[in-house]
This record gives sequence, C-alpha cells and structure tokens, in this order.
Amino acid sequence: MSSAPSQSFDLIVIGAGPGGYVCAFRAAQLGLKVALIDKRAALGGTCLNVGCIPSKALLHSSEQYAFAKHHAAVHGIKIDGVSIDVPTMIKKKDDVVTKLTAGIAALAKARKVTVFTGAAKFTSANTVLVGPDLASGRSDAQPLTAKNIVIATGSAPVELPFLKFDGETIISSDHAISLPSVPQRLVVVGGGAIGLELGSVWARLGAEVTVVEFLPKIAAAYDDDVVRQFTRILQKQGLKIECGAKVTGYDTAKGILTAERDGKVLEFPADKVLVAVGRRPYADALGLDVAGVALDEKKRIAVNAHLQTKVPGIWAIGDVIAGPMLAHKAEEDGVAVAEWIAGKHGHINWDLMPAIVYTDPELASVGLGEDAAKAKGLKVNVGKFNFAANGRAIAADATDGLVKIVADAATDKILGAQILGKNAGELISEIVTHMEYGGSAEDLARTIHAHPTMSEAVKEAALAVSKSALHAI
Repeated sequence: MSSAPSQSFDLIVIGAGPGGYVCAFRAAQLGLKVALIDKRAALGGTCLNVGCIPSKALLHSSEQYAFAKHHAAVHGIKIDGVSIDVPTMIKKKDDVVTKLTAGIAALAKARKVTVFTGAAKFTSANTVLVGPDLASGRSDAQPLTAKNIVIATGSAPVELPFLKFDGETIISSDHAISLPSVPQRLVVVGGGAIGLELGSVWARLGAEVTVVEFLPKIAAAYDDDVVRQFTRILQKQGLKIECGAKVTGYDTAKGILTAERDGKVLEFPADKVLVAVGRRPYADALGLDVAGVALDEKKRIAVNAHLQTKVPGIWAIGDVIAGPMLAHKAEEDGVAVAEWIAGKHGHINWDLMPAIVYTDPELASVGLGEDAAKAKGLKVNVGKFNFAANGRAIAADATDGLVKIVADAATDKILGAQILGKNAGELISEIVTHMEYGGSAEDLARTIHAHPTMSEAVKEAALAVSKSALHAI
C-alpha cells in the first residue's frame, strides 16, 4: 500500500507514445494541469523506441548500402570494397532514437507536463497508482488523481502459440531492429507492413529472406493489380514470397519453419524467424476491472464516437481501441480527446487515415481502393499513371510503380488512392488534403504541380480519371 501523498491533476495520460504524449501536450497547450505516465524512462512509446523510428532509420541506412553496392556504378560512381558494419548501423539507429526521445522529454518540460516513470494501475475510476513494481506492493508507489484519465498504452506484437518469442531464434519486430549480425536465412511470418519493411532491411544487407503469408497476397488491404506489381518488385530485390501458406511450427533441431499449402507440407530453412502477424492492444495489468472499464470482443477498450469509455472521465485512444494501429491515428485521437476534455470542438476523420509500407518503393493508400469500392457496389472511374512516364522519376532511377486514383463515377469525388513508388508516403498527403474537403479528381487535376517532380504523376492520374492524361496514351 502506498504511503505517498496523492497528487491531483486535471488530466492523467497513461502511455507516452505518439497518442499519449501528443494528447498531453495539446491538453497542456489548452491550460490543463497534466500528468504523463510511461513505463519507459525514454518517452515516445513503441513508435520512437522500438517501432516506427528505428525501423525507418534502418531502412534508410540499408537503402544507402544497397545503392552503393548495386546501383552506384551506373551513375558513374565507383565504390570498391563496399561492406556492411552492422554494429555501426545499429548504433546510428540508436542515436536517432536517443535524439528524438530526448526531444520529446524537452517538449514535455517546456509545456510543464509532469512525467512519471513506472507502471500504472487504476485503484478507482479517478485514481491511478504509479511505481516501478506495483505487483510487489512497494510503499513508494505514487497515487495520482484526476477528473479525466486517458488510456494510451498502445499495442504489443502478437505471439503465436507454436512460435513463442525467445529473442534469439523466434523474434518479434522489437528484436529485429537490433540484430547483432546479418542472419543467413530469415523467414518472416506475415506479409504486412512490419514484416515487409524489416524483411527488406535484412535482405538488402545480405540475408536470404522468405516471407510466408497466410492470405492469398501480401499487403492484403491494397488492390490486386497494385499488389501484383509490388510483389514483382520485391521479388526482383531478392525477397522470396510465399502466399496462401499456413505456418505450423518450427523445428529447432533442424532449423526449419514448417507450413502447409493445399494439403502439402512446406519447409523453409531459417536461422531467424520474425513473427510479424500483427499487434494486440496492450492494457495488461492496468486494473481496468477496478475502474469499471469494459473491453470489446477483440479485447480492445470499448469507447463511443468521442473515445469515451462507459466510465465518465475515462477515455482511450490509439492502438488500445478499434481502428488502424497507426501512430498518426493515435496522434489525431489524442488531440481530439484533449480538445473535448478542454471543452473545445475536437475533430477526427477516420475515413481519411493514410497508411504506408516503407519499403523501396513505398506503398501508400488512403480511402477506398478500386477493389473495396466495387465490393461495396459503388460505380467508380479509375485513373492510373505509371512513374515510368514521369521525367523526374526517370532522372532519379525511380520508375517503379504508379499512382492510382478512384473517383465516384457520378460526382467525380475522390474516394481513395493508392501509390506505389519512391516517396509514396509523402505523395499521398496531397490526395488526403483534397479528400478532406470533398474534392474531385478534376480539382486535383487542375492543381498546379511543379515540373519536374514525382508529384506530377499524381496530377496525371487525376487527369486519367476522365481519360485526359497528357503524358500517357
């Protein structure tokens, strides 16, 4: 039982990932007295510490190595004896993480957000206990009270019952960003964003990488025609992709991952097995039952349209609730909740949540794809433009991929878009912007784009919706 006196706040945020710290910062901007709790001393949650940021640092570093080894010569750049120093690359990644997490800590201090390091547990609907080891009953735990409490504890990698993480052979994404050396054979279980990104990193560095996906295609949320091209590009880069295969186990003695497809047993030799089959909401040991917070059928925290739980004053955001598990989604949740708590008009458009696979080339989307639109019975017009016909792309050796825009056949309103190409994650943003105000393909097509830029392919795809592309037949 704690002997420390209780501290009172206007808002307590549990979890300092992108959703939690952004919520805390916005609430502080609006004049609230805010406490921010995280089990890590380094703020930023999974995203900054072991997720989005470190993986992007490794993707960038490995892209530089791949360019130097395989592509520099055609540009007249002669580099002899290119080699990889994995520990230095990992240190570079760690330096990026340290810089960003320190930046978040500085921002928290500047905004007068009180940060507590430790686990958090509800003792009532408006009180949480925070300390280094709450299970031990240590008396140094600190009770905090607030009228409003936001749960922003994020998610954790899903562990398969027959592929338990050991951190050595069977690894999660947390482990895959810190391998001390390049594995000889890496099998990735799961063909989603995390598996494809980390598989790409280690394939570029020399690993023999096989992606085993249960569904009929990788990147399952994207249109079939886009995924076919994406798959061919990854295969050309050296990734082996096995779809429609159900993983059944790993033979430790033989070093073989087993799977089944069409009644046949498949075997994949593997020194490392990266299990990347998704993430689960993480609200373990929070004492939600004590607070009266309910979960839905998928063990996510149940909330209403304003992200309120059934308990007045308790809110939940990000990965612990329904919706895409994306850092920027959590951030938007956090801002809206902070504004609602402060009596402002928070706003989120969950239908316009872009998603990106940070391979090379990148794969990005927003809204409805062609396949999804037609499955809903919608009549659509589709415009496509290949980067192979874009001047900047040709000059930059970035001709792989295309821009695809889906518009309502009757109104021309943009319903969605998918981009496969260099910097697709950046290019998708202007389409999101046009969709935010209900813009049409014509609106996008009549927007002036600088020349020569990759973004001209977006304009051309918008023109192609009405069969008016200028640089394609």
